[in-house]
Amino acid sequence: MNVLLVYPRNPESFWSFQHVLKLVSKKSAFPPLGLLTVAAMLPSAWSLRLVDLNVRPLAEADIRWADYVFLSGMIVHKGSAHEIAARCAALGKTVVAGGPLFTTGHREFPEIGHFVLGEAEGIVATLVADMERGALAPLYQSPGWPDVRETPVPRWDLLDLNDYVTMPVQFSRGCPLNCEFCDIVVMNGRVPRTKTPAQVIRELESLRERGWRDMVFIVDDNFIGNRRRSRELLRELIAWRARANPSLGFLTEASVNLADDPELCSLMVQAGFKKVFLGLETPSLEGLVECDKTQNQSRDLCEAVRTIQRAGMEVMGGFIVGFDSDPIDIFRRQFEFIQRSGVVTAMVGLLSALPQTALYKRLAAEGRILSEACGNNTDTVINFVTRMDPEFLRAQYRDLMRKLYEPRNYYRRIRTFLRTYRASGPAVRLSGAELRAFVRSLWVLGVSNPGRGPFWALVWATLLASPGKFRAAMELAILGHHFRRVANSL
Repeated sequence: MNVLLVYPRNPESFWSFQHVLKLVSKKSAFPPLGLLTVAAMLPSAWSLRLVDLNVRPLAEADIRWADYVFLSGMIVHKGSAHEIAARCAALGKTVVAGGPLFTTGHREFPEIGHFVLGEAEGIVATLVADMERGALAPLYQSPGWPDVRETPVPRWDLLDLNDYVTMPVQFSRGCPLNCEFCDIVVMNGRVPRTKTPAQVIRELESLRERGWRDMVFIVDDNFIGNRRRSRELLRELIAWRARANPSLGFLTEASVNLADDPELCSLMVQAGFKKVFLGLETPSLEGLVECDKTQNQSRDLCEAVRTIQRAGMEVMGGFIVGFDSDPIDIFRRQFEFIQRSGVVTAMVGLLSALPQTALYKRLAAEGRILSEACGNNTDTVINFVTRMDPEFLRAQYRDLMRKLYEPRNYYRRIRTFLRTYRASGPAVRLSGAELRAFVRSLWVLGVSNPGRGPFWALVWATLLASPGKFRAAMELAILGHHFRRVANSL
């Protein structure tokens, strides 16, 4: 059996990093973990081929080779997924589609006849049996939440690791929180299910043995959703680092109440975590109450960010404008909060009603849904009737993004972060690849860019005052080039 696994093309977005990939000699930020994991569940005798359209084009020969085509993707991949499905249909190939895009939006793909909804563990055996006898059902869906302790190590061998910036590994699925706009509980439930520490270390070892030496994204929606299990994993990771001395570093996503647990922060840093993404959302208490972001209420969000920075991790932040309760000055307040807190990587998006979320259901009941979500928070598409004038909202949003990523403001934010951040490790230590990326960035950021003055001020100030933080400063400077291009294109 020949199975072609296809991942759609990423559109330009905040997280695509496409404007800096050439600087770091990579083709894509992350590989498709879902497809690689499903591949590991298929019979070992089958022939598999992965085509990630962010790395190479999908050739007609690839499609003709396949007996079946597996297609996955996120909501943001909708357009590319339609194109892929059309090409497969034209060549008479059967497509089986799964992943977040299709779990909540499969009805938008009448050209595809077969879907796996939700998580694949527990139903792959049935799917495989039906494929082998040539009698696929229209829908496959697990009757419950699968036990992720049965999930195999992804098929890293289907990739050229050198094409990617970061490798993804999953520890848990699900989140105990219930933010109104979030679709995680729809996809993965309210009770976090975790792999064993031994499983995670097997996945990391398999990457290390294949030569991976860079960052690993622990792709959990909330890494601290089950703190007891998180602590168990972290202690095993610390022991693994002592044994194997890997050069891998980690980033992940968590809720802001991480700041309440200094021991957990310390364990994360000891285990090698460098960055954590937090859903900070808004400095407006009314907005936090509206979206049921209870963990962000009754606290000083700026101080929570600084607590984590002082522990030794960079805080990346998600922010939203467009809540019903947003006052007219929310754009100024968002800017001031982001600058003051030193959240350098600030993903500000327009509120979007994602399919099947509590927000979507509420707005639908109020007759306010205009269209389906595009999945790209930095797009200026608004898919529901807003309380604020939509043209004013779009215009102010564009201004906010451009102001945040204007060179002077951006480099000032880096310096604010560095003053709080407690870096670990020796002074300036760049790998060969990092050194080449830095040299390339000198031309882009330090010569041809109108923001070269603030860039050079950052370089010299960091080298002279905080050489141990130079690597972090230069990585952020390079990323800023991408964020600025995205902001200016809005």
